[in-house]
Amino acid sequence: MSLRSSAGESRAGGKGRTSAGAAPGGRLAVLDGVRVLAALGVLLYHYFALASAWGEPPRNIFPIANRFAVYGWLGVEIFFLVSGFVICMSAWGRGVGDFAVSRISRLFPAYWVAVVFTALVLFTWPEVREVKAFSHVVVNLSMLQGGLGVPNIDDAYWTLFVELKFYVLFALVVMRGVTYRNCVLFCAAWTLAGVVAPSADSGVLSFFAAGASSPYFIAGIAFYLMRRFGQNAVLWAVVGVQFLLAQHHVHARMISSLGRAATGQTPAWPAHLIIALGFVLMAAIALGSLDRVQWRWLQHAGALTYPLYLIHMLAGLTFIHHFRRDVAPVPLVIGVIAGMLLLAWLIHRFVERPLGRLLRDRLRRGMQDIRSATASGPSTGRFPAQPSAPEAERIPVSR
Repeated sequence: MSLRSSAGESRAGGKGRTSAGAAPGGRLAVLDGVRVLAALGVLLYHYFALASAWGEPPRNIFPIANRFAVYGWLGVEIFFLVSGFVICMSAWGRGVGDFAVSRISRLFPAYWVAVVFTALVLFTWPEVREVKAFSHVVVNLSMLQGGLGVPNIDDAYWTLFVELKFYVLFALVVMRGVTYRNCVLFCAAWTLAGVVAPSADSGVLSFFAAGASSPYFIAGIAFYLMRRFGQNAVLWAVVGVQFLLAQHHVHARMISSLGRAATGQTPAWPAHLIIALGFVLMAAIALGSLDRVQWRWLQHAGALTYPLYLIHMLAGLTFIHHFRRDVAPVPLVIGVIAGMLLLAWLIHRFVERPLGRLLRDRLRRGMQDIRSATASGPSTGRFPAQPSAPEAERIPVSR
């Protein structure tokens, strides 16, 4: 997902296009605005639509807010749309090593802190959820728990494993070269995999097809290609097919998010409309219609969306549950949201930026060492080649 907002990832790309909506560094401010809306939607869904924190249905406490919050899970789908756009943009002109370094250095620093923070909260107050084993925390630090059958420390982390699958697949494009043609072929191949997977008897295909999520990533890629090269019938066809597939999966996503009983009582048309508006918004970004949106505060707000997403769910629900009898609902939820925003800023300012930079520099040096050793041959790396046995016997051993 990536949910991560970074200056290097939000730069405008285009065929001689100058983005009025870009910050001095070339950042698309409107992308940060989309991230903010998506993050707030997810947060409101967790705090105003899930009963685990309040001990009773939230609609009894927040009847009006609950009507809107039950659709906040769609923020994840919007994040996937933005991710397809941003990853295609940030991978352009990079090799697979640089692509991997970029992803690792931007995802993991904030994630490590979020896992530790959430685990500490759950260990302290195991009211909403408890950590079954310390080993689960350790595995979660790898971000690979989704493939190992280990529970997520925070339920929101399921999206990160979906993002990782997208990165692995798109790395194949990066290996061949991120070109217009290769991106379109990738979109076609992944679409076919998503359509075929449900009826195919292949665990690997089903694992990587990600049929409910892939339409958003693919549409995001197509929207970026429109921005970079201009619109045409092929790209609109790609977007149109993904839009139809996304709409097809709405009912299943409502069941997984709200439960079957609640889904039967919740109108589906707002969810379909929100998805349509998300596609329209990304189309406007692709065509440059929102380039004049250049509010500088969006960049700062967008930078908080990833750490906020990582820390807000189970820790926030636990705080609400623990203090719900001592503090009135409205000031309690406002206080929790304010606290999460403050913590997200601290993580961004004192963890993401310095540790991300350090991790990126170290990984780049490691990649350079690998390239140098590969180019120089097996015996001309940093360490001298080991001598043959007879020669080794003649070397005196210092004592």
